[in-house]
Amino acid sequence: MATEEKTGEQTPLDDVMEDIRRELVLRVAKADRDDHRDIYDALEHE
Repeated sequence: MATEEKTGEQTPLDDVMEDIRRELVLRVAKADRDDHRDIYDALEHE
């Protein structure tokens, strides 16, 4: 992962990158749940 230099200022690019990271995390989490639905369902019904 790229290193970030903290300057104390949030730029518009920082805001966009944060939104992209959040969206990627949500998509990966959803894909994982979909791929392993049977495991999640079994754990839910334990």
